[in-house]
Amino acid sequence: MPELPEVETTCQGISPHLTSKKITSVEVRNGSLRWPVSDQIHHLKNITLKDQNPVTRRAKYILISLPKKQHIIIHLGMSGSLRISSPDEPLKKHDHVIFNISSGLQMRYHDPRRFGCILWTDQPIADHPLFSKLGPEPLLGEFTASYLVQKSTLKKKSIKQHIMDNHTVVGVGNIYACEALFMAGIHPQREAGRISKARLTNLRETIRLVLQRSIDQGGTTLKDFIQSDGQPGYFKQQLNVYDREAKPCRTCKSNIKRIVLGQRSTFYCPKCQK
Repeated sequence: MPELPEVETTCQGISPHLTSKKITSVEVRNGSLRWPVSDQIHHLKNITLKDQNPVTRRAKYILISLPKKQHIIIHLGMSGSLRISSPDEPLKKHDHVIFNISSGLQMRYHDPRRFGCILWTDQPIADHPLFSKLGPEPLLGEFTASYLVQKSTLKKKSIKQHIMDNHTVVGVGNIYACEALFMAGIHPQREAGRISKARLTNLRETIRLVLQRSIDQGGTTLKDFIQSDGQPGYFKQQLNVYDREAKPCRTCKSNIKRIVLGQRSTFYCPKCQK
C-alpha cells in the first residue's frame, strides 16, 4: 500500500505538470472505486489550476486545488498510482480515470484493486469527515516531542500501534513504523505509556528522519508502487528490519525477528531494540 512517502513523491511528481494548467476534460472509465467517483468529477471541464502548489497532501490523500476553494481528493488505495502520460501511450487495463491537461498530456489514475477513491468537495479540508479527526503531519512543526509525550501518557497499547494510529500522527505506516522504532532502539511491543520522555523525543526524530529519507529516495517499492513517471522508489534498498525476517541485523548481526501486532507483520532486532 502506498504510504506517506510514496504519496508525497507522487504529489511532487505530478504538481509541475498541473501548475497553471487547465483540466480540459475528465474521462471516467470505471467509477466503481472504494466509494463511487464523485459526480462532479465527470463534469470537470476547462478548470484552471493554481500557479503555485496546486497539488498538496494530507495524510495519505492527494489534494488537487480547484477554483472557489473546491478540491479533488484522491487516495491510491492498496495498489493505485497516478502517472503523467502521453495520449499516445496505450491505456492499461486498470486506468480508471483520465484527466486531460491543457499541455496535451494526461494524468491517469491506475488502480487494479479499486480500493482507492476520487472525490470532490467544496468543504474546508480541515472540516471534511475524512480529515477532521486526523492527528498532525509528522514532517510539520505541529508534531513536536512534547506532543508525542503527551499523547503517549498512560497509553497501554504497543508503541508501534500507537504511532500507526492516525489519531496520534498521520502517515506512519507499517514499513516506516518498523524502521523508526529500530532506529530509536525501541521494541515494538513496549507499552507507549511506559517509554521515557527522552526515548519518545528520540522516536519523534527517527520518525521524521525515516520518512524524509524515503521521500528523498522516491519511496519504497515492494510490489505495486511506482512513481508518477513510472519509476520505482529506491528506499527498499535501505530498509534495516522491514521484510528481513531471519536476516542478520545490519548493526549487531542478530537475526531479525517477525511478530504480528494489530494484524500487521512487525519486524525488529531482539538485541538492538529494548
